[in-house]
Amino acid sequence: MDYGKIVNKALDFIREYVSSSGVGGAVLGLSGGVDSSVTATLLAKALGREKVLALIMPHKETSKRDVEDAIEVARLLGIPCRVINIDDCIKSITTSSPWLTKLTDKVVRGNIIARIRMVILYYHANALKRLVAGTSDRSEYLLGYFTKYGDGAADFFPILDLYKTQVRMLAKYLGLPRKIYEKPSSPGLWKGHLAVEELGFDYDVIDQILYGYFEKKLTLNKLAKEVGLRAVDVKAILERVKKTEHKRAPLPYPKLRF
Repeated sequence: MDYGKIVNKALDFIREYVSSSGVGGAVLGLSGGVDSSVTATLLAKALGREKVLALIMPHKETSKRDVEDAIEVARLLGIPCRVINIDDCIKSITTSSPWLTKLTDKVVRGNIIARIRMVILYYHANALKRLVAGTSDRSEYLLGYFTKYGDGAADFFPILDLYKTQVRMLAKYLGLPRKIYEKPSSPGLWKGHLAVEELGFDYDVIDQILYGYFEKKLTLNKLAKEVGLRAVDVKAILERVKKTEHKRAPLPYPKLRF
């Protein structure tokens, strides 16, 4: 891939979209992972460092390394950042409905965390007259590996057309630290949260499946042979895509006017 051309197209898109929206810049959540780091880099290049605000929103189970990495990326880019601990927000929501305490497992709590972060992002964006930049990539989007109305909500998504492995290569091209683009993928919603454990495969494998299915239009058996996996494993990934279709579909509603 021509990453120089990709960068130029991304920068043009960001400039045109933000300019046409009549706002003064962008706000994004910076996690210390590769997606948000690449997005922050593109925003800073496109809009200027002073027009990008990074919010780092840890909770009690957030890795200390992730917070440090996020702060380092903001410093390297020269963009302002704010660290906002969200533990009190989480507690406020979970204690407001005590009858759900026994039903609030780590996944339910994790979705609360993602949605709290988006509320805080939009609070800043509204007050500062800016847009919220989403940081999801194509792999996460197709898998439905995001929280609906959480990290799946934003005004625009600069890297949504790139698969995770392509984002890693772009991070390297942009000169981000090796520890950022080689870091194991993690949504960071609970302690030790790793994407590979939740998804069953690393993105090096998943991206081959997604690319083969959506871009090359391969059948299940041909895809399994090309990737070197059992058909049942490939099917499991594609089933995840199917089951999360509601996350990508337009809002459903009945036709009531005749």
